[in-house]
Amino acid sequence: MAAQTPTHEVVLVRHAETEWSLAGRHTGRTDVPLSEAGRLRALALGRALAGRPFSLVLTSPLSRAAETCRLAGFEAARQRDDLLEWDYGDYEGRTTAEIRGERPGWSIWDEGVPGGETIAEVAARVDRIIGELRSAGGDAVVFAHGHVLRVLAARWLGLEPSGGKLFALGPGTISTLGYEHDYAVLRSWNQPCLVRP
Repeated sequence: MAAQTPTHEVVLVRHAETEWSLAGRHTGRTDVPLSEAGRLRALALGRALAGRPFSLVLTSPLSRAAETCRLAGFEAARQRDDLLEWDYGDYEGRTTAEIRGERPGWSIWDEGVPGGETIAEVAARVDRIIGELRSAGGDAVVFAHGHVLRVLAARWLGLEPSGGKLFALGPGTISTLGYEHDYAVLRSWNQPCLVRP
């Protein structure tokens, strides 16, 4: 008997805005809280996802992701250290422009970060998450961070982890991974939610 093609989807939610994300600062393990605008966006994310059943809800333990998850209405999420943001090491809190002032043309995707994680280490973490998502038995939702979710999307699609550089991802957005026939696919990407006045 032929194997049945999976039909479940994985919804990826990047945490809502923080003061550091607004300023373009690399925010890895520093536990920066949501801004007021971020909290409003998290509520809008909840409205966008309302009524949709998920068999698995995962979140990064960092407060900006966990609070986005909670404000979106998912109180019973399972925290996973594997969903922590890329450890930026010596570049924590710095902007790309600042780093390129010292290292012209620098890209995290190609050159990495001194004192932090390698891209292979980030990929190993997301590969474990993908294994859990694929065995969830239904739709899943993941609340996490920009770079780690971009690596997750690349790995879902069978790309090298550096393929994540092709997927720009703003704060407080929803993206969806799934299947078409026998292929893992990207169904939607970087969709903002309207914040009610």
